[in-house]
Amino acid sequence: MKKLVYDLLPPGVCSLLNPATIYANNEISLGDIEIYGFDYDYTLAQYSNLLHSMIFNTARDILIEQFKYPEGLGKYDYIPGFAIRGLHYDVQKSLLMKIDAFHYVQLGTAYRGLKPVPDEEVIELYGGTQHIPLYQMSDFYGKGPSLKQFMDIFSLPEMTLLSSVIDYFITHGIEFDQVHLYKDISDAIRDVHVKGVMYKWIEKDLEQYILHGDEIYAVLNRLVNHKKKLFLITNSPFSFVDKGMKHMVGKNWRDLFDMVIVQADKPNFFTDRRKPFRKLDEDGSLQWDKINQLEKGKIYKEGNLFDFLRLTGWRGSKVLYFGDHLYSDLADLMLRHGWRTGAIVPELETEIRIINTEQYMHSLTWQQALTGLLERMQMYQDAESKQVLLEWMKERQEIRSLTKNLFNPQFGSIFRTFHNPTYFSRRLVRFSDIYMASISCLLNYDVNFTFYPRRTPLQHEAPLWMDQLCTGCMKTPFLEEMVHIR
Repeated sequence: MKKLVYDLLPPGVCSLLNPATIYANNEISLGDIEIYGFDYDYTLAQYSNLLHSMIFNTARDILIEQFKYPEGLGKYDYIPGFAIRGLHYDVQKSLLMKIDAFHYVQLGTAYRGLKPVPDEEVIELYGGTQHIPLYQMSDFYGKGPSLKQFMDIFSLPEMTLLSSVIDYFITHGIEFDQVHLYKDISDAIRDVHVKGVMYKWIEKDLEQYILHGDEIYAVLNRLVNHKKKLFLITNSPFSFVDKGMKHMVGKNWRDLFDMVIVQADKPNFFTDRRKPFRKLDEDGSLQWDKINQLEKGKIYKEGNLFDFLRLTGWRGSKVLYFGDHLYSDLADLMLRHGWRTGAIVPELETEIRIINTEQYMHSLTWQQALTGLLERMQMYQDAESKQVLLEWMKERQEIRSLTKNLFNPQFGSIFRTFHNPTYFSRRLVRFSDIYMASISCLLNYDVNFTFYPRRTPLQHEAPLWMDQLCTGCMKTPFLEEMVHIR
């Protein structure tokens, strides 16, 4: 059976996926899009991973110096690759874990501090089940009563700091209040952003921190040349955005945009009508005059989407907005206002490279075939058959763990648990029409290109699953080499 599975994979079947591809959840024609909108951080500006270490170290020092946490925490450094985006944190139980689309914890991915929690303990903590009840889960913006979901890329150092601090307290036998700990770390991370520390690092060395700047200019310039209108809505301050855009696009970057809105306070920008727009002058100073129109080339601060729609008339499916945060950037726009949305998922590039490896492809294919064997042969209940089934189940679990570890030893892929989509994937499909590794992927497509989502089979529609193919559960007269299986 294993030999047959390997023979089914022809040479070159690996490396089929292109990391620069744009993937469609919903059919969308770029020819219908007249207006393109963008977030700034991790959408137009992609940052080096060096930034994560700086955020971690600064927030750690804030905890020690301002919140009077133990100085021993200074020995902890950022651990690249420890956490992944989309994880949930149970504040009361101090558990960082990955949850699937059906609200089940993926066993083997629950961590307290820097150490995994045994599966039996996880199940006991949740009343004898892996399932997290709906009322405990995250709300519309990823914040439930006791569970928090980390959805943006900036949260990677926050998760690592949270785990490091808990590890220190547990290792040294120090009792701590879970709620206060979570809030203190969130506040320390927020201070790095709000007080402008992070902005200063990036401004001092744009070359080191900002990636792919030349490609951003190519994307924006091509859209403008095809008579598309462009706008920018970001939570970052103007001086920071201005320096970054001048670095990537050039000193006349504002000429490309019909509208630039800074310090927008998303997601409140999309839901709260109370904040009016304020104009900034050329030096970034606030003006006091009432805003009755949004002028091309001008910079605006705060505001709200309802005034934006009223003043521009840019409504519905002729607008396509790109962002990296599924909740803060995309959810409201798609569900409440009918804009088309594009999610920027930089992790796609790495994950696709792993999917393209021979090791992953063979492991996954054999795992599917083995699952089919288990399903088909489970009716044999004599002692010898039961032993064989147990051996197969053990091998299947080993393969699943191996496949998970290819992506991340602690938490696996951001898109899948062992077989189900992750909670992150569920939100990605719900809140984005298309998704891609970076904005530069647009350069691979014509400005009138139509994206068609693949018809992925429902369970009852599947014409030919690999496990059914390999175990003879389905007639395949066109594959003569499989006759001996049936």
